[in-house]
Amino acid sequence: MLRLACDYQEGCHPKILERLVATNMESTAGYGMDPYCESAREKIKAACGNPDAVVHLLVGGTQTNATVIRSILRPCEGVVSVNTGHINGHEAGAIELGGHKVLTIPHVDGKMVAADLRRYLENVYKDAAWQHGVIPGMVYVSQATETGSVYTLAELSAISEVCREYQLPLFLDGARLGYALMSEGSDMTLEDIARLTDVFYIGGTKVGALLGEAVVFRNAGLAKHFFTIMKQGGAVLAKGRLLGLQFDTLFTDNLYMEISRHAIDMAMKLKNGLKAKGYTFFTDSPSNQQFIVLENEKMAELAKHVAFTQWALVDENHTAIRLCTSWATSEETIDAVLSYL
Repeated sequence: MLRLACDYQEGCHPKILERLVATNMESTAGYGMDPYCESAREKIKAACGNPDAVVHLLVGGTQTNATVIRSILRPCEGVVSVNTGHINGHEAGAIELGGHKVLTIPHVDGKMVAADLRRYLENVYKDAAWQHGVIPGMVYVSQATETGSVYTLAELSAISEVCREYQLPLFLDGARLGYALMSEGSDMTLEDIARLTDVFYIGGTKVGALLGEAVVFRNAGLAKHFFTIMKQGGAVLAKGRLLGLQFDTLFTDNLYMEISRHAIDMAMKLKNGLKAKGYTFFTDSPSNQQFIVLENEKMAELAKHVAFTQWALVDENHTAIRLCTSWATSEETIDAVLSYL
């Protein structure tokens, strides 16, 4: 079975595994207070171009989203997201479980549009009874989005401008950040994201690590007591060095970006091969997620050989599916999938 259902089906990059084995019997302090975590934090701050940033290492994406949002919002506040945002549709109500509402606005190709965000906020405060409702307290976007689209520098800059006008922290979910930065036509850098957002995270689980996400706060003020809030929510790993060592490896010799680029190369090989065969795309994604429309009979036949995600019903006879490449996807796998299609 060829597995392209998601981008976290393999273990970790061999360089990480080698270091995990080599350091296995070392004795270090716990809770992220070890030399590997410290080295990882310094390398990440350097890559972001912000020596004053505050970096925390967590285990997984949903845990990270819930912890960051809970740490920023006051009890009467909610987080603004597009209706297709991961926190709204694929996190089992984790944000609501923390006592906060996800306030949704429409998406355009999976992305938030600055003008729509501004209009939404203007309308909230035009209502004389706005204090009787859930108050927007922060804004959430993801890079790449749920539909594989990628924000341009101009688009994210415009959203950031609205957030700063309304004094709302901007939080960027970077579970697939490496794949977004290396995507076809991307004009954004890690430094741009660190400058335009108030907090974001660098995804490791989907980009070469066994597990782990690195949260980056632009300044210490917003990160106040974040470690203790992590602890409250069970988000502090006692053997924190397992996270630090992985990110230290990923941010050595540009490994994170190199393996991300490989995933994009494989995605474009898949995309171009499917285009050549005349397939219809559900969305035009420049990232590692590719969405195609299949006849249901063809989809059932493909499922005998390839693991994929059923994404959306198109009509009675057609379904959109998602195929994901990753840092570990081989050319042989892509060739095989194309042969089945």
